[in-house]
Amino acid sequence: MDTARPLLTARRGDLTEQADVDAIVNAANSTLLGGGGVDGAIHRAAGPGLLAECRTLGGCTTGDAKLTGGHDLPVPHVVHTVGPIWAAGGHEEVRARKDAELASCYRRVLEVAHEHGLTRLAFPSISTGAYRFPLDRAARIAARTLRQEAARIGGFAELRIVLVDDATLAVYERALAEHGAGEV
Repeated sequence: MDTARPLLTARRGDLTEQADVDAIVNAANSTLLGGGGVDGAIHRAAGPGLLAECRTLGGCTTGDAKLTGGHDLPVPHVVHTVGPIWAAGGHEEVRARKDAELASCYRRVLEVAHEHGLTRLAFPSISTGAYRFPLDRAARIAARTLRQEAARIGGFAELRIVLVDDATLAVYERALAEHGAGEV
């Protein structure tokens, strides 16, 4: 494999146990101070140092990303991003804005990672838990955006989407097949 080209994959696992990457991505809330789901699991695994560092960042807006240390996690860094909250039954322009905000999460994570020389990242399924973004839609946005932005930015060795169950993994595998998994 040409290590200069990123590998985009999906797998089942625990995001907080991905020790062979430069950073894991936290699907955070706008305060960056912990919450439920992925965010809560990352904060619990990282210990109180992560919360203390996040308190110095002044929060994060939807679609943006900020970097912290990994603290007690088995990775050196966490890239926090705030995904959009889905509102069912919204108008097409609202859905399009939410799609753009979710795509911005993936783009900004890659930009922040690139700025700090991070080449191997593990992502969760951003916004599909408590924020209720439709899973199929989110998976297609993630696959398309990661593929396009990694090619645009360059320099990534691996982009891994880590999912907690087989049903979610199957959705992401379909999206990656549609948008071209593997070499980017």
